Amino acid sequence: MLTQNQIKQIKSLHQKKNRTEEKLFIAEGPKLVEEMLGSKFTFAGIYAKKEWLTDNSDRLINKNISFTEINDKELERISTQATPNKVLAVINIPEQIIPMGIFGKELILMLDDIKDPGNLGTIIRTANWFGINHIFCSENSSELYNPKVVQSTMGSIAKVNVYYTNLSTLLKANVNGVNVYGTFMNGESIYNISPDKNGVIIIGNESGGISDDLLSLVTKKIAIPLHKNQNQHSPESLLPLLFYVMNSGGNKNIFR
Repeated sequence: MLTQNQIKQIKSLHQKKNRTEEKLFIAEGPKLVEEMLGSKFTFAGIYAKKEWLTDNSDRLINKNISFTEINDKELERISTQATPNKVLAVINIPEQIIPMGIFGKELILMLDDIKDPGNLGTIIRTANWFGINHIFCSENSSELYNPKVVQSTMGSIAKVNVYYTNLSTLLKANVNGVNVYGTFMNGESIYNISPDKNGVIIIGNESGGISDDLLSLVTKKIAIPLHKNQNQHSPESLLPLLFYVMNSGGNKNIFR
């Protein structure tokens, strides 16, 4: 059974200010919470219905994670979801440690002021599917631990490392010999080039594109021709390019 103090604390984490101060965030639903249990994240507590705890209590005990059994009404009180699903976890926000020496050794994704939480979560999920391990976000991008971002990653938040930093400073310090691909509506068709699997892809803001301070660091402007019909218009957002760049007609081996 939940106490009033527990309810107050958990509900406070619905707000970014409190997540930042408490260094805690929320994850909800069996699939997401179970993915997080097998990840680098550590837990401050789990609040779940009896049936979920019956299936997972041994695992929680082995990991020394505290848990509280709650009912439907209590779950509704603390959830951020319109339809809560069995379990809510309060998770510690880890310290950010930006890795050194990864540039030029793997494909890296940079997100320049992505504002929509759903877009950020979807990008993280897509990047995970394509084996990208590191995503660097500009400092003004949507917050990783926003509940909408966490939920829309569908567990990929546990598998992809996401960092917030000044992208221009980071690139200038690591750009030597590294191909930097920027996504543009007027770039060269991805079908005409062979992208480097150890390069960097920059995705710009949904409406404004890539910011001026990053433009000079782009070594190749890329684009995907969009097939339109009479009921379809070119997207104002540059985000769809990410999925075309990474999918290229479903071919995961587009990066040589």
